[in-house]
Amino acid sequence: MPRLGKLISKADSYDPLFNDNEILEFQYEIYQNVWKQSMKLRSSGKPLEFGKKTQCPVIAIHGDYDPHLSEGVKGPLSRTLKDFRFILFENCGHYPWLEKAARDRFYDILKIEVEV
Repeated sequence: MPRLGKLISKADSYDPLFNDNEILEFQYEIYQNVWKQSMKLRSSGKPLEFGKKTQCPVIAIHGDYDPHLSEGVKGPLSRTLKDFRFILFENCGHYPWLEKAARDRFYDILKIEVEV
């Protein structure tokens, strides 16, 4: 399972900063349970209903190489959330904080957005 997790992480990335000696812990039973619950919740439409009640600003940072298509995130959230911004990173996969070309920009945006 750890090899599968590492392979999926590589497939979800554009130019990752992964360390080849890094060990990924993967708990298959937990993953299966959480994913099953998540899919059930998503198919019910409840997350978007929760979004209608969201009163704080929301920013989605998404990579253009992410296997989860950006329109599947941007479209529903922009129609649901009152204060929503979408930022698309070029040459970036699913984990911008682990991408060579995106990491610094990701953290710069994060620092600006969470300042009080």
